[in-house]
Amino acid sequence: MKDKLWNAIAPVEVRPVLFALLSGVLMSFAAAPFSLWGLAWVAIAPLWVMSVRQTAPKLRPAFAAPVLLPLTWGIAYHGSTLFWLTGLHPLTWMGVPWVASVAVVAFAWSFITLWGAACVCGWAWVMRWMGRQNVPSSLRVLVGTALWCGSETVRQWTPLDWTALSFTQSPHNLAILHLGQISGAMTVTAAIVAVNGLLAEAWLRRDGTAKALFISAIALFLVLHVAGFTIYSQALSNSSAIKIGIVQGNVPTRIKLFKDGLKKALDGYSTGYRNLVDQGVDVVLTPEGALPFLWRGVKRQNPVYEAILEKRIPAWIGTFMPAGTYYTQSLIALTPNGEAIGQFNKVKLVPLGEYIPFESTIGQFIGRLSPVKSSMLPGRFDQQFETSLGRGAVGICYESAFPELFRSQVAAGAKFLITASNLDPYSPVLMAQHQAHDVMRAIETDRWMVRATNTGYSGIVDPHGQIQWRSQPYQYQIHVGTIYPRQSQTLYVLRGDWLTPALLVSSAIALGLNRGWQRS
Repeated sequence: MKDKLWNAIAPVEVRPVLFALLSGVLMSFAAAPFSLWGLAWVAIAPLWVMSVRQTAPKLRPAFAAPVLLPLTWGIAYHGSTLFWLTGLHPLTWMGVPWVASVAVVAFAWSFITLWGAACVCGWAWVMRWMGRQNVPSSLRVLVGTALWCGSETVRQWTPLDWTALSFTQSPHNLAILHLGQISGAMTVTAAIVAVNGLLAEAWLRRDGTAKALFISAIALFLVLHVAGFTIYSQALSNSSAIKIGIVQGNVPTRIKLFKDGLKKALDGYSTGYRNLVDQGVDVVLTPEGALPFLWRGVKRQNPVYEAILEKRIPAWIGTFMPAGTYYTQSLIALTPNGEAIGQFNKVKLVPLGEYIPFESTIGQFIGRLSPVKSSMLPGRFDQQFETSLGRGAVGICYESAFPELFRSQVAAGAKFLITASNLDPYSPVLMAQHQAHDVMRAIETDRWMVRATNTGYSGIVDPHGQIQWRSQPYQYQIHVGTIYPRQSQTLYVLRGDWLTPALLVSSAIALGLNRGWQRS
């Protein structure tokens, strides 16, 4: 009876699609806010098996069959994880009609989901090819791991990346995240894919090697966690402290750029600054775009600026800075006399929201999803953020997902990390994922991290990834915390992601040797 019911619900041709869908969704549950990180160590295995076995329903045209399963898995994982993007709707406050708002948000969510899914399809195509060529299991694990890391590296070169496999382990699996000090986030991604690959190859084999592959998967999982825990167990040695004040303004984006919102921002940040200074802080940090106007030219009518001149304590302010006919999304470091001695301009701008890709050709047909009509200019990748309290490494908004941006700044002498973000109008799902990325950046660089957001979560993270304080979402909050500048240099900071090219080169050599042996 059960078999008949199963066959009625899920005919044989449909089952692989359901398995791909289920395993992709399970992978999304590994990520924050669910943080069921253990699922990530098994959720790729079904896709691996189906790709190598060339399992797929019969479709027309024929080329659609090999694409269907990895596309399903990719959409399930990336789409589910990025569902918070739909919180951008409605855009009616910008004058966008309700129906058009749905279309715009659906396009944004679909585009970035399909971008991630396309990378999965490319990976699965190579796995399918290796299945046809009868490539040995151990070599498939090596190549599959190398290709996944290579695919994520390519995504890092673009403006759109968020759902790397490594972040499924953050913020709770701190032991494995400490492997990031070896070669960055790709160390964690490689570990996840390799364990999944060994489990999948054990399932594929029907001879005596299946047990050995399964034991290898378990052993690798344990060894990796023991190695990570060993790094995690090292005590932190703290130097002189910086007492830092954080202001979470909670000014909704839908009003921030208009009169009422601007007044709320100026009142909230100036009052917060004064209260924090009265508590004895060394510096005050505000979120991305906290003061949503061009900083130069209006300072004398700015209550925040006036408070700085009165209280004589430095501030790191999220605002906009002019750049010729353009402007930049910036964090500026102000001295007690109100002078900007440091400036970091956002590098990874949001496509359509902060700039128009290929603006010279399609700009006349596409408007931006922002009420500020002048275009933003991206910052240089080699920027340094100088402050009166030392050099810091900065990320603005979703730059938290780009580890190389932080690594390069720390390699150049940054002693602590700062992220300044808006995160409105999105849900706590994004807040949790953003925090998860920042936990990884703190561990990889062995630095204290201070986070200021508009709507939450603001917080402080230590170099072991432990969250020392986290704000409540959708509330105006101020907080006094302590961070400690550090000068240590992890292997990742010194050498960057050396693991991915090493895996790719090793895979190419091993495939070449294997092909030569098959011919001889």
